[in-house]
Amino acid sequence: MRTAPSRRALLQIGSVGALGLALPELLRASPSRAPTAAPKSCIFVVQYGGCSHIDSFDMKPDAPAEVRGPFKPIPTSVSGTRVCEHLPRLAALAHRYCLVRSMSHTDPGHDGGMHVAMTGHSRPVENTPYYGAVAAKLCPPRANVPPYVWLQNLAGDVQPRYLTGGFLGPACAPLRVGTDLENPAAPGFRVRAFDPPADVPAERLRDRGALLARVDARGAHGTDALAAHRERAFDLLTGLAARAAFDLDREPSKVRDRYGRHPLGQNLLMARRLIEAGTRLVSVTAWTGLPPGEKFRNVQTWDMHGTGPGLGSIFGAGAFGLGWALPRVDEALSALLTDLDDRGLLESTLVVLVGEFGRTPKVSGEGRDHWPQCYSALLAGAGVRGGLVYGASDKIGGYVKDSPVRPEDFGASLFHALGVPPETKLGADGFSRPVSAGQPVPDLFE
Repeated sequence: MRTAPSRRALLQIGSVGALGLALPELLRASPSRAPTAAPKSCIFVVQYGGCSHIDSFDMKPDAPAEVRGPFKPIPTSVSGTRVCEHLPRLAALAHRYCLVRSMSHTDPGHDGGMHVAMTGHSRPVENTPYYGAVAAKLCPPRANVPPYVWLQNLAGDVQPRYLTGGFLGPACAPLRVGTDLENPAAPGFRVRAFDPPADVPAERLRDRGALLARVDARGAHGTDALAAHRERAFDLLTGLAARAAFDLDREPSKVRDRYGRHPLGQNLLMARRLIEAGTRLVSVTAWTGLPPGEKFRNVQTWDMHGTGPGLGSIFGAGAFGLGWALPRVDEALSALLTDLDDRGLLESTLVVLVGEFGRTPKVSGEGRDHWPQCYSALLAGAGVRGGLVYGASDKIGGYVKDSPVRPEDFGASLFHALGVPPETKLGADGFSRPVSAGQPVPDLFE
């Protein structure tokens, strides 16, 4: 006599590896304590490699030449605030964002510095989750879309912690889209994460879902909650909503042009579409692509050491020069802020631009080295006070002079903007650790 397959066997048959996880597990990342405020989202733009604050948002025109560099400051829409000449569009929008010029921690390495910057902990342990993993746990998406997405890979100088959920588990890991030259700025790019395996077409996937539902109806040791997660998983794979959110071909050409036809521009446009569809946190690696004629090496746009490692001058127009990178940040980020505002999304979407550290005050070998002691971040939306410059560096941008912002307080401020109190209990056991050991910086918010 044939027996019905076990529930475990059916789940293995119906599990989907298209996202690198079983979708029922991914969709089980529902909050134990959901935020009580109106839903908020975040686009976190990561300047992996460490952007020079002195040559972008915290310029020192009165410092010696070996400190100030060759770029000139320009006025912004906020009286008394100046930024680099390569950021004219962002200069015109300074009233919409806040500059924090007093970020600080102590880890000068890419791997350790990134772990600090993306967890909000000065001394994170190996499995401390990134911001997006916490958001996936505590902030449910507003629709059947992945709660946490990472656009564009990080290069090999860091451990791939960003692909995990840390101690929160794989259910809180991101869906990563885009690797190296395979990104939405490339001709013919298509998101394949929702494609079923070649031997399991969509029709067969639906049949398996129907079969499993009939077995559950006969009392096969199921729970209503697990069934609901599985239904969402099947809908995510076979429906159109999530696929549409990733489809940039649905955008007018003039919109894609406005963001810039480079990886950062197209990834930020995709991030806006994902937030609009209901995703709660999108991390975007701020790779600005390659100038014409240059060959691909890695995605460390901002690791600008100059001639020592052979990447060219930090002040040049090559792939590792601010003359190339800053104009593309200016183009893409200004388009994002304007687009979010025009669509009524900026009030509910926190936008963050920051690297794992800044760069040394003095130029050496046509470049600057790693410098976590003092650097800058840009914040906008979700109640952030536009037009504010918070904190200050010393006269050469080497150390914090006023109002230091440590990683814990930066993290607490991010979660505050998302409507998550920093004392909210988390931890691998669900209650032993707070979301953040810091406190939100009240002056950052309206």
